[in-house]
Amino acid sequence: MPGRGDHGRAPRDTSPMRRSMMRDLTRDVVVVGAGAAGLTAANELKKAGLSVAVLEARDRVGGRLWTDEIQGAMLEIGGQWVSPDQDALIETIDELGLSTFSRYREGDSVYVGPDGAARRFTGEMFPVSAETERAIAEVTERLDAMVAEIDPDRPWAHEKAAEWDRITWDAWLREQTDDDEAVRNLAFATGSAMLTKPTHTFSLLQSLLMAASAGSYSNLVDADFILDKRVVGGLQQVPLLLAERLGEDVMLGSPVRTLAWSGDEVVATADGVTVRARHAVLALAPVLYDRISFVPPLPRLQHQMHQHLSMGFVIKVHAVYDRPFWREQGLSGTAFSPYELSHEAYDNTNHGDARGTLVGFVSDRNADDLFRLDADERRERILESLSHYYGPEAKNPVVYYESDWGSEEWTRGAYAASFDLGGLERYGADLRSPVGPIRFACSDLAGAGYQHVDGAIRMGRLVAADIVAEDRS
Repeated sequence: MPGRGDHGRAPRDTSPMRRSMMRDLTRDVVVVGAGAAGLTAANELKKAGLSVAVLEARDRVGGRLWTDEIQGAMLEIGGQWVSPDQDALIETIDELGLSTFSRYREGDSVYVGPDGAARRFTGEMFPVSAETERAIAEVTERLDAMVAEIDPDRPWAHEKAAEWDRITWDAWLREQTDDDEAVRNLAFATGSAMLTKPTHTFSLLQSLLMAASAGSYSNLVDADFILDKRVVGGLQQVPLLLAERLGEDVMLGSPVRTLAWSGDEVVATADGVTVRARHAVLALAPVLYDRISFVPPLPRLQHQMHQHLSMGFVIKVHAVYDRPFWREQGLSGTAFSPYELSHEAYDNTNHGDARGTLVGFVSDRNADDLFRLDADERRERILESLSHYYGPEAKNPVVYYESDWGSEEWTRGAYAASFDLGGLERYGADLRSPVGPIRFACSDLAGAGYQHVDGAIRMGRLVAADIVAEDRS
């Protein structure tokens, strides 16, 4: 993971499972990827009486979930929040015996407008002019009505899917209102904040899917809903505990190089191990499929489809202070602005920790630009942006860390993959289609819970159920 070298520490194996040695195994199912989707699928398959092997390229389980200690501070380097609509994740957390706590939100939030002034507010609507507030409310109502017509598992089936996939998110919003501040605030909910791509690079339909996956556009822009709770001790405990149940069936440091299939047999050849199975589950982001040589090659449709999917890019910034000083000012820690380098930030203090932690986000073009700077200048620019919300004390954290998933070999971006303009309507229906004995599962392919751990768990359950049903038919 990028940034580890900055702290002079070698990657460590965070799991008790032993690393793989040269072996030749036979299983009912081989699962590629030990994230939430792959480990959920493997556990469900094992419950149904099937034998499994999980091959993971990294030296740890969890995929895009990673809780680590950096300079004595526990940081959620990857995904971390739990929202009340995420039934699959909540069920898994409960079943694993984990506990959650609410994100701190007492006090005023902060909004920085186009004039650069920080304004405190409470409630759902931030301090903008009456005209801008009215424009935001009207377009939000329109979007909620459109999202209500979208099946998150089949957005391409909507009668207007082709039309909505031909217009960019930015262009559609600018057709609705000429209020630039309203457009920027409406756009960043699915652009900078979720898909983490410039709003002119993806379609209205892709944005509607993002909102439908959370139940509504209003849910997606409600921080108190979408960023509701965290898991005590970190969300990576979910895959860690799921992996413990599988024991030595999880093999770390085992990137799959070749996947050969014929009829009802598949052979996965990884570093140090070969697994022969009747089924395979690819539980990794689709941007990584090309790291595997398929024999025979995947069908032409998959080759084309995967070229239209790409990851977004966001820097997750962790700043730890000797105390949560913003609370002394009556601030909740919730802050956002479409005009700031860090477009949103939150109180991310750990449960029971006397220190205070802020987490901020820098995405798409801003993230690109920052990585053209050296590390010191990048840190200075980001902390300067945070100080616009919280004051000069934000410039002096005792621990500072940037989660840079874009340079991580086995992820290549964040938070997940989405289609380019026109790709969702053209290829969406084929995303989950099996190829011979090979099935696909990850949060990038989910409907409900799209791009979230909840979606990964749902997809893991779905492919496991399909394999079990086929086995019993």
